[in-house]
Amino acid sequence: MPTTTVRPLCLAAALAGSLALAGCTGNATGLGLNLVSQEQLVELGQQDWQRLTQSTPATANADYQRRAQQISARLLRVASLDPAGWEVRVFQGQEANAFALPGQKIGVYEGLFQYAKTDAQLAAVIGHEIAHNLEGHAAERVSTQMATDAGTSILGAVAGASGVGGSEMIAAALGTGAQYGLLLPYSRNQELEADRAGLLMMARAGYDPQAAIDLWQNMKQAGNQPPTFMSTHPGTADRIAALQKLLPEAKAAYKPG
Repeated sequence: MPTTTVRPLCLAAALAGSLALAGCTGNATGLGLNLVSQEQLVELGQQDWQRLTQSTPATANADYQRRAQQISARLLRVASLDPAGWEVRVFQGQEANAFALPGQKIGVYEGLFQYAKTDAQLAAVIGHEIAHNLEGHAAERVSTQMATDAGTSILGAVAGASGVGGSEMIAAALGTGAQYGLLLPYSRNQELEADRAGLLMMARAGYDPQAAIDLWQNMKQAGNQPPTFMSTHPGTADRIAALQKLLPEAKAAYKPG
């Protein structure tokens, strides 16, 4: 039997046993389930990246692409990751969104640049998204989604039977599904972990962590709803207050470039 058929069946069996334990887990960042291997997670990320690159044109703005590439490289280096192994792309579109996928992919939408006016502000967003990846939040979110809808869409996609529904479910679970209205929230604990790790990452890369607060001030002054990539966070005022509490630690790690 082909491997791609065996793995989803094994996951389905694991799912049946794990669901009975989901209610008593001590893991506050998700349901406490681990129903997907790193190899499968990378496969899902690559499928979603391929779908995005085929359906959404890259930006024609060379400055946007250059900034995203250079900032991502600096952040990845301080996270002890080789930027040469990562693909960074700015996509056309007014979504104020960014993401980092398993499989070493970073995507940014043009709409984010209306809020992230400086390199440091853009680093706050990209660092936050890389942090989600490094903290394993994508695996937690995929596992949670598999548990809550019996895993049929995602398991089918891993098996190579990804129709439109399967593709959209992958996008939702990995955090790239905003254009479908399917973006799943990270938990508050996951967001706090990513905030802290992202601030420390940008500070060590030579970006002033104060810029994360400045970014939110920009959005508050614009009077707009928070951009998609932060839609599950607290309101703007609460968000700024939370970042201010994290700022002293990040400032201590700040190494001006």
